[in-house]
Amino acid sequence: MDRLTLRRPDDWHLHLRDGALLAAVAPVSARHFARAIVMPNLVPPVVSGAEAAAYRERIRAALPGRRFTPLMTLYLTETTDPDDVIAAHASGLVTAVKLYPAGATTNSASGVRDLDRVRGVLEAMAEAGVPLCVHGEVTDPSVDIFDREAVFIDRVLDPLRRAVPGLRVVMEHITTAEAAGYVTTAGANLAATITVHHLVINRTHMLAGGIRPHYYCLPVAKRETHRRALVAAATGGDARFFLGTDSAPHTDAAKESACGCAGCFTAPVALSILAHVFEAADALDRLEGFASLHGPAFYGLPRNDETLTLAKSPAPLPHPGSLATGAGPVTVFDPGFPLHWHVAEDT
Repeated sequence: MDRLTLRRPDDWHLHLRDGALLAAVAPVSARHFARAIVMPNLVPPVVSGAEAAAYRERIRAALPGRRFTPLMTLYLTETTDPDDVIAAHASGLVTAVKLYPAGATTNSASGVRDLDRVRGVLEAMAEAGVPLCVHGEVTDPSVDIFDREAVFIDRVLDPLRRAVPGLRVVMEHITTAEAAGYVTTAGANLAATITVHHLVINRTHMLAGGIRPHYYCLPVAKRETHRRALVAAATGGDARFFLGTDSAPHTDAAKESACGCAGCFTAPVALSILAHVFEAADALDRLEGFASLHGPAFYGLPRNDETLTLAKSPAPLPHPGSLATGAGPVTVFDPGFPLHWHVAEDT
C-alpha cells in the first residue's frame, strides 16, 4: 500500500502557546488537523471561561481563512469556580478541564496540590458530563521520575475515579505499560491519548551518546518495553486510545540551555511518523480509528466529513529542520529514521 485516505484527523492534546509562537505554530497544526484540544498552561494560565474565549479569538486570528476548530480547555486550580466551568461547557466554549498536579510539567505551578479542594468542581463536572484531562504524574520528590506515572495511577487516579465514578477522564500522553493496562481494564469513562514521540523513542534515545534536549519531554520517555506497549495499544484498535500529539514548541534557546524546557515539537511530522509506526505494525487499516474516529467518539463530537490522503514516497523525505518564529527557531522533532509517508497535499 502506498496511499491511504482517512477522515481528517484531530489532535486531542496540543500546545499552541501564545504571541509569536502561536502565530508560527498554529498554521502547522491547522494544515493537517481539523480540531485540537488546546492546552491552557499559558503564563498566566487560562482559568476562566472569559479567558478561554479570549484565547480562542487569538488562535482564530492566527489562522485567517483556515478551517480549524480549537477546542478550549480550562486550567483547574484550587479556586476554580464550578459554575463558571459548567456554564463555559454548556455554551460550547469549553470542551474539557485540565488537571495539572502542581509542579509536574511546564507552567504547572498554579496546578492542584490537594484534590480534596477541587472535589466539588469534579463532582459538578461529572454531573454535567465535562471531561477531565489529566497530566498523570505525582510530584513527590521521593518518587523516581521514571515511576511517577505508575504511582499516580495507584495513589491519585484510581482513588479519584472511585470517589467520583461518573467523571469522564482522559489520561493524557501515557508512557507506560501500566497506564495502557489500566485503561484496558477500565470502563467506558476512561480513555488515553498517546503521542507520536512516545511511540518511537525510549529513554536510551534521549541519553545514550550525549543528552538530546529535543527528545526531552514530560512525562519523560521510559524503557523500550513501555514503548512497545504503547505501540500495541495505539495500533490494536481499542477505541479507548487515540491521538494526542502533545506537540509542545519551545525555542531552541529554551530547549538547549542549562535547564532545558520539556516538550517535543512534532506537529509538522506527526502524521508521517504515525503512518510509519502503523505500517511497521501491519496496522495501517487501524490508523484512521486512532487518528480520526476514537477521539470524537469519546468526546461525543461528530466525525470530520473531510478526508486526508497519506502517500508513501520511494525516497526518504527531507526533514523540515526547524520552524522560524518571531521568538526564535523551533526545532522539529526528528524520529531518528527516514520518513517516507507524507500528506499528499504537501507535495
